[in-house]
Amino acid sequence: MFIVQSYSVAVLFCFVTMLCWGSWGNTQKLAAKTWRYEFFYWDYVLGVLLCSLLLAFTLGSFGSEGRSFLSDLAQADSSNLWSAFTGGVVFNAANILLSAAIALCGLSVAFPVGIGLALVLGVLVNYFGAAKGEPLYIFIGVLLIVIAIILNGLAYKKAQVGAGKQITKGLLLSICAGVIMAFFYRFVAASMDLNNFAQPEAGKLTPYTAVFIFAVGVLVSNFIFNTIAMKHPVNGEPVSIKDYFKGSLKTHLVGILGGVIWCVGQEFSVIASEKAGAAISYGLGQGATLVSALWGILIWREFKGAPKLSNQLNLAMFILFIIGLGFLIYAGA
Repeated sequence: MFIVQSYSVAVLFCFVTMLCWGSWGNTQKLAAKTWRYEFFYWDYVLGVLLCSLLLAFTLGSFGSEGRSFLSDLAQADSSNLWSAFTGGVVFNAANILLSAAIALCGLSVAFPVGIGLALVLGVLVNYFGAAKGEPLYIFIGVLLIVIAIILNGLAYKKAQVGAGKQITKGLLLSICAGVIMAFFYRFVAASMDLNNFAQPEAGKLTPYTAVFIFAVGVLVSNFIFNTIAMKHPVNGEPVSIKDYFKGSLKTHLVGILGGVIWCVGQEFSVIASEKAGAAISYGLGQGATLVSALWGILIWREFKGAPKLSNQLNLAMFILFIIGLGFLIYAGA
């Protein structure tokens, strides 16, 4: 299977993760023109599963190092399979809340608040679960990102985009999504031997197997979480699964593309975790906040007509986020 051989390449992979995790939300924005987010999310989940299988049978099965996907799956301990599966369930609970928040308040707010919070808590959870990197620089980076999140929330409040109740609901959903999402990566990381992907411990999973089992957890849990979301939507009337099949092929493909983009980011992050450490790999990937905020502000014009102070707060948010990510990179170097 393919394995990253150096820290610098691992950091590069984390930046790919950042781009992927920060960009998949655009597919939801595109689909939202004619499609409820609950329907979009079924296609998104399918895209995650299909991409995990494709990568497992390609990058996860070629080469001489490590165990191939099917061999690794056959020897895996049930505890590690359940750990990766649980990671998928936890992620899905958080991500469906995040999708609801995007539908209410847009990319430029849902991501900085939700994913920014997930970054902060997730870095701490993953660091204490598998310490790797200089703790002082990690915590300084986290502190700067916390301040950046607060500034983005203030910018949104000053802009007063949308109705008051919608603003409050969107922010609350983002916060709930961020708290829950902080824990999913730890379950996935715990299922693998983070010290040696080339010769992993018996019973542990390779990154490719872990991401596939994770994707299965996402799919299975979606029958519960998304069904609840459809019957009790955060915005609009309840919808029926029958309406999902009324969507055009193009609309379904947009959702699948969103899942594929996210899964590529997840795979690259997990592959990088051996050299970078789970905390830094996860933290850099969740720098997706910057990418998504740029999409929301520059492309989707979600702060159009906002007062000058909102723009200044957003600029300060970007600067602090970049500096914070720089500290995370330096912590691993």
